[in-house]
Amino acid sequence: MFTWTELVCFSAAVQRGRIPPSHSGISPNSLSGVVGPAGPGPVGADYFNGQPVSELISQLLRAEPYPSNRYGTPYPQQMQASASGASVMGIDSICELAARLLFSTIEWARNIPYFPELPVSEQVALLRLSWSELFILNAAQSALPLHMAPLLAAAGFHSSPMSAERVVSFMDQVRVFQDQVDKLNRLQVDSAEYSCLKAIALFSPDACGLTDPAHVESLQEKAQVALTEYERLQYPNQPQRFGRLLLRLPALRAVPANLISQLFFMRLVGKTPIETLIRDMQLSGSSISWPYAPGQ
Repeated sequence: MFTWTELVCFSAAVQRGRIPPSHSGISPNSLSGVVGPAGPGPVGADYFNGQPVSELISQLLRAEPYPSNRYGTPYPQQMQASASGASVMGIDSICELAARLLFSTIEWARNIPYFPELPVSEQVALLRLSWSELFILNAAQSALPLHMAPLLAAAGFHSSPMSAERVVSFMDQVRVFQDQVDKLNRLQVDSAEYSCLKAIALFSPDACGLTDPAHVESLQEKAQVALTEYERLQYPNQPQRFGRLLLRLPALRAVPANLISQLFFMRLVGKTPIETLIRDMQLSGSSISWPYAPGQ
């Protein structure tokens, strides 16, 4: 577990915007250098990679918490040499980066179109349902290192005895998580696509407690339409790309949220459910901070 002082310092660093870098399909420049009026086309149109994008995609991209002027410590500086000589990331570094990704998910949602206008109770419901999918998308987008040994150590794998069957089952689940990240990486998803996929995952009409699921579904459809049009313009020679991207979302739901909690957050919050943490952060309405002492 981290000490309370370490968590306070870490939370302050997150609020200052020290977020891990993105290694997605675009070069790691600030979004102001990627999204904005440029090139020929309609006056006031926004462009991404030289192509015009919809206003919704432009706003989603501007909400992304990964521009270069807010980078945290580059991953190579957090790597440690393993016994085999390969570079792996230490347990504490992985947990810190995972917490940054979780914080950035909440920050991103607060800044995208439509979400802030929803009742706070519905914001909480949407985030509690989709946080694990959003985390996997962010893990792939930011190239979070996923080496088996430190992941298992972070989950307390070596400190609590497990039966052989449970060990095999747990490692299989970890591989499912890694496989989903690998599949996203192989698709070479770009930042605009990640933004749309996250919006589609977030605006799920299946969340419990929604007063108007049809309205939330209409917001999800807006993101789907924006992604469809983006694929048509940006990838005209890949007519099946939209379908392949969309099919990633049901697969992400196959990764148990409690697995992600155990792998990345057990050392930080103990048995406190991530859903409870998200609820408390969102209901507070204040800047993001870590509201729990270790193991609470």
